[in-house]
Parts: sequence; structure tokens; C-alpha cells
Amino acid sequence: MAAVFLITLYEYSPLFYITVISLCFVVTAAMVLGWFGFDVPVILRSSDETESVVPVPEKRMVQVANPFALEMGSSGVASVTEGVSLLPCCLEPCVLSCYWGCGVHALQGALQTHQHGPSKLTTPHLFQEALHFQYHHCQSFHMSGEDREEHYTKMPADLGITDFGLLPRERYPIVAVLTLAESEARDTYNIVASVTVVHVPDDKYSLEHV
Repeated sequence: MAAVFLITLYEYSPLFYITVISLCFVVTAAMVLGWFGFDVPVILRSSDETESVVPVPEKRMVQVANPFALEMGSSGVASVTEGVSLLPCCLEPCVLSCYWGCGVHALQGALQTHQHGPSKLTTPHLFQEALHFQYHHCQSFHMSGEDREEHYTKMPADLGITDFGLLPRERYPIVAVLTLAESEARDTYNIVASVTVVHVPDDKYSLEHV
């Protein structure tokens, strides 16, 4: 069948016949050379072979520095009525803001604003506005990058708050927020704020029950 086709093709156009034979020879030679390890133009390679030789781009690993760290103090005092001691450890000058009785939904809304809003909550004032001031008491401490001092925070006694109600609660005991104090540092770090919820015992629940 192939011989009849070639004879018919030759009778129709000898020049076209020679062109087809030459093309078949080139393709066959390229395939043979490829099998023996010789380089072959990409246009003559199979799709599977082409995919195997295309270099895969490597993902760059980017190191992100976190300038904030917060620990519980060593004073041993930790309750709603007696207050709590916190030990911040920051690489840069920062501000520790302690929000007593912060609303749960208010904090969730502030975090959504920080993540999806047009601007980040980089200062205590912006964070307070995002919370819509839904907290009982706020206390702030300014510290340098080398400060390793514990900071004691407590709600004023005249507020008369000894607990935050039964579970599920509508308010967190303490929300500790660390922000960078200097605007230059905010442009240096990808992480510009740290939010920590601190649970302390009160008249309704001890830590074992929270």
C-alpha cells in the first residue's frame, strides 16, 4: 500500500516526492541520534522528552524576622484582681499595650482589619480604633530594644471587676499587643505587630477550668 502511494506520488510530482522522502529521512535520523544521546533540536523531540529537560524554577526561601517575643513574668502573681507580670523581649524599641476585658468579637474584627484592610495596625492608636474601644482598661509600656524588664499590669480597683463571666465568655481577660515604636523599624520588618491572649484566673474560673 505504501509502495503504491509512493509511485503515485512520484508520477504526480517528482519534486514533491523527493521532498517527502528527504523529510522522512531527516526525522528518522534525528530520532536515531536522539536514542544514542546526541543533542536533537527541541522541535523534533517528543512532548515527554521536552518536559523532562525543561528546568524547574527553584523556590526562594525568604527568612522573616520576628522582632517580638512575650513571656509571663517570674513574679508569680497572675489574676484578674491582682494583675499580671509580663516580660517582653523585642529586637527594636516597642510598645506593650495591655487590654483588659477586650471583647472577643472586637478582637476578631481587628485581626480581620489588620489582615485584609488597606493598612496594617502598626500603632496602639490604630489598634484601639480597630477594637472600637471595646475593652475595660488599657495600659501601655514603652521599652527599648535592650529592655529585659518585667512590666506589671493591673485593672484599677475602682472598676469593681473580679471576673469575666461564665463560659463561653464574651471578653478575654488580657490581650497583650506589641508594636514597633519607630516608623523606620516598621519599614524594615514584615511582622509589625504581635497579639497574645493571656488567660488569668478570676472568681469564676481558675486556669484549670478555662
